[in-house]
Amino acid sequence: MPRHPAPQKPRRFVFLLLDRFTLMSFAGAIEPLRLANRVAGRQIYDWRLAGENGREAVCSNGAAIRLDIGLDEIGRDDTVMVCGGIDVAEATTKPILNWLRREARRGAAIGGLCTGAWAVARAGLLEGRRATIHWENQDSFSEDFPQVRLTKSVFVVDGQRMTTAGGTASIDLMLKIIATDHGEELANTVADQLIYNAIRTDQDSQRLSIPTRIGVRHPKLAQVIGRMEANLEDPISPARLAEEVGMSTRQLERLFRRYLNRSPKRYYMEIRLQKARNLLMQTEMSVINVALACGFASPSHFSKCYRAHYATTPYRERGSQAGQTGGATDVPEKETWDEAGD
Repeated sequence: MPRHPAPQKPRRFVFLLLDRFTLMSFAGAIEPLRLANRVAGRQIYDWRLAGENGREAVCSNGAAIRLDIGLDEIGRDDTVMVCGGIDVAEATTKPILNWLRREARRGAAIGGLCTGAWAVARAGLLEGRRATIHWENQDSFSEDFPQVRLTKSVFVVDGQRMTTAGGTASIDLMLKIIATDHGEELANTVADQLIYNAIRTDQDSQRLSIPTRIGVRHPKLAQVIGRMEANLEDPISPARLAEEVGMSTRQLERLFRRYLNRSPKRYYMEIRLQKARNLLMQTEMSVINVALACGFASPSHFSKCYRAHYATTPYRERGSQAGQTGGATDVPEKETWDEAGD
């Protein structure tokens, strides 16, 4: 991140609050600025809250926040932080996209907090750049914006563009900005004020490690699950997975049964179906394309597996959009083992 010389006037942030934005990400960004002013003993940062209607914005928990401005022209040196939350595609309206593009042309730095990264990408401001977004939105983001170099980092700064994974990641980004602007000592003091004793960098991953997530510390099990998660579109056979970690297929089966109470193929199926559900809920992809993206070459087989796991069909999950996908047409299977059963 380029170092900003100590300014004569406060550096201004404009927080663009999208409808149903996430309060945690917003608070995690604005509070470090407030504390930086307090610790420094002078106003080194100020901020304005902006939104499409110019009056108030309602966050995902129902709280209403009073706004300072609407989609007005801002200063060329201002930094825009787009605060996103649920249903970000619906909240990212045409006036908001036009405003973001205009302010970017005028030279403003643009950031996206939580799903705000989606709005920044939709405005075309992340093309060819590195970015991040909450892990739950990664699959759909990759499908919507293949030209963006998506990472799994807590936050990313790429030139005049910044993105965070959501939640407390906003704190890490703002501490990085404060350190760049005014030095590590001030940033560390702000972190102490926040009782934030594990400052993360852009090299840190946003998700817990596999052993922590599954509650099991077994290196070979973690290795196999990592390979599964990295190969959802083209599933790897259990025999090959076992071979890669120096086990027999029977040993691999016993390993999964012992620690996860399910077979390898069932576990693999569950994480593929979870990705499918994310894509159905968060993108406009057709059901057949969702099936292909999750390793199913037959839409009818995909629907059967989905219904067995979620007690509904992909078409019903999609709701009114299901009609856009047309009928399911069988094509040759590409799964490497029978996924319908266990």
